[in-house]
Amino acid sequence: MCARVAYCVDIDKSVIIGNFEKRGWIAVSQDDDWHFYWASTQTCRNLFAVDSGYRMNDFQMINHFSNHYELTRKDLMVKNMKRYRRDLEREGHPLAEKNEMGRYLYLDFIPTTFILPADYNMFVEEYRKNPQSTWIMKPCGKSQGAGIFLINKLSKLKKWSRESRTVFNPNLVKESYVISRYIDNPLLMGGRKFDLRLYVLVTSFRPLKAYLFRHGFCRFCTVKYDDSVNEIDNMYVHLTNVSIQKHGEEYNNIHGGKLTVQNLKLFLETTRGKGPTEKLFNEISWLIVHSLKAVAPVMVSDRHCFECYGYDIIIDDNLKPWLIEVNASPSLSSTTVSDRIMKYKLINDIINLVLPPDGVPDVKWNKIPSQDELGGFELLLDEELASQNDSSSSGSRKNNKWK
Repeated sequence: MCARVAYCVDIDKSVIIGNFEKRGWIAVSQDDDWHFYWASTQTCRNLFAVDSGYRMNDFQMINHFSNHYELTRKDLMVKNMKRYRRDLEREGHPLAEKNEMGRYLYLDFIPTTFILPADYNMFVEEYRKNPQSTWIMKPCGKSQGAGIFLINKLSKLKKWSRESRTVFNPNLVKESYVISRYIDNPLLMGGRKFDLRLYVLVTSFRPLKAYLFRHGFCRFCTVKYDDSVNEIDNMYVHLTNVSIQKHGEEYNNIHGGKLTVQNLKLFLETTRGKGPTEKLFNEISWLIVHSLKAVAPVMVSDRHCFECYGYDIIIDDNLKPWLIEVNASPSLSSTTVSDRIMKYKLINDIINLVLPPDGVPDVKWNKIPSQDELGGFELLLDEELASQNDSSSSGSRKNNKWK
């Protein structure tokens, strides 16, 4: 059955190649006739470029949408989310309802964010409303914590602006940054800050078909949280990225500074109760679905494509989840044995979900897998199934709750 499938990879990771070899797939080069390509985002851009002249066949699948960056570039994610909220507001949709403070009741899951240098004046206006607040600066085109720093004074931003012009950009071309209100009341475990890394598989944007992998994890800082001015530049306190924390003196190679989502749930059920814990995870599912709905209108929903996004979410001490960013190529490196087992299962379950029952790519397949094929994934939303259920007036609550 599976010997006919030829695969390409740009990313030499054992959890990927091991899954392909287990299925008896054959490795080929990009220039050969391949069926399944696990590619880097750069390869995807090259393949889909207008001048490449490359056209995919019905038997080919690739692991990125051509303009995935509409969700995974920090500035574009914010722009798309703001547009989505404005559009719903203009339509008079109940989801766009605001409270007396002018904040969205249901779509307030991204910290107040501005894009610099374009939104500088708007940021200053917001900053002056609460000059004691802390903000976090992130370069739009970088990942793994590179170039991130915190500010609590406008003078620090002005100093950065002068230096970025003279040192980093002598031609006065500024790199775009996002500046977001820092979540300074994060939920702590053992006194340490953490965030959630969750994996979300999208097999189609129109209709939207999205799945959440149940085996995500928490990433912890190695140093106890301290929001004092003295620690504002200590990234071991503030940034959870493993690429940063692994260099800390207190980094633990055995557990890699990670905790499973299942153990987080047990901790929260014990300390906060089952009701609040269930509400939190429902809200996390909610924010994922609406972040995907926000970009769906601008995505090129090519039937050859699927994507596994890495969602980074911070929970504050009121058990409110905040979407921090979305990654197009979440790390498949394994820092621990359990990490490798989890990521191997992730890739295995992705392949089972995106391929039709015979295991051979076919873009004509309706991308509606059987329950048995879900593995560690759970369905977040399938608009095709939801519309079918609506037309027959027998829709399940699970598929209808995201409208």
